[in-house]
Order: sequence, then C-alpha cells, then structure tokens
Amino acid sequence: MGALLILMAGGYDLTVIALIGIILLIGIVKKNGIMMVDFALTAERDQGMKPEEAIYRACLLRFRPIMMTTMCALLSGLPLMLGHGQGSELRRPLGFAMVGGLLLSQVLTLFTTPIVYLYLDRAHYWYEKKHEARRRRKAARRLAADGTDPDRRLPVIADDGPLEH
Repeated sequence: MGALLILMAGGYDLTVIALIGIILLIGIVKKNGIMMVDFALTAERDQGMKPEEAIYRACLLRFRPIMMTTMCALLSGLPLMLGHGQGSELRRPLGFAMVGGLLLSQVLTLFTTPIVYLYLDRAHYWYEKKHEARRRRKAARRLAADGTDPDRRLPVIADDGPLEH
C-alpha cells in the first residue's frame, strides 16, 4: 500500500520497474516477520516462555537487525527516488516504490506481527483444547459401548503361557 500511495503522490504509474520494487518489498517484509516469529517460537520451545513473553523478547532482540535491513534498502532507494539526469525517468518509480513501501510496511510489520502471532497462538490453543475434548468423549463412548479401556496396553505373547495383559 505504501508503494502504491507514494507512486500516486509522486505522479508515477505502476510500471514494471515499480513492480520490481514491490516484489523486493515483499521479500524484505516477509524476512522481517519470519525473524521475529522464528525467534519467538524458539524461545517458547527451548526456554519455556509464554507466548506473550516470547514475542515481546523477540521484538526487543530482533528490532536492530530488522531496522538495519530496512534502512539499508530504504537508503539505497533514496538516490533512485531523488536522482535526476539521463535515464532517471526509468529508475525513479523503483525508488518511490522502495521508499514508500518500506516506510509503511516497516511500521505495520513491527506492530502487526506480534498481534497476529498472539492471535494465532490463542487459536491453536482453542483448537487443541476442542480436539482433546472430542478425543476424550470418543474414548468414553468406546469404553461404554464395548467395555474396553482405550488406553490399555496391547497383550504380550509369552513363550510358555497364555496371553497376558
């Protein structure tokens, strides 16, 4: 959205070159989100953190690498955006798309990734809780129907005797 808005504000059309800038933005934003989520998942698994604490820690510790990547791409787009001279009319839409897209997407990524992470964690918890209750009801019905315990061990065949449980 940021790329399209700044292209419109600058009076440029969505060209193939601007589309290349948007594809570049998708890669950078995706990488930034993955860095935060991967760090949070690792913290949950290895350190036993709660999801809220894990994503908060991920935001704090991954902020600098995310900003370094974004600022590198944004500052490399400024000369394209502000450049004049021969062939600049071809490169300027790429610069506009990069700078505008990175400004908006960076803000949205830093705020929305933790929110989406926590909502998906809650949805996963709800799903597991729902299916665990379903498994228990099924096992109880099976026990009531045929008198067998669904959690029992399979019989072991002894070399010299009958089946044992």
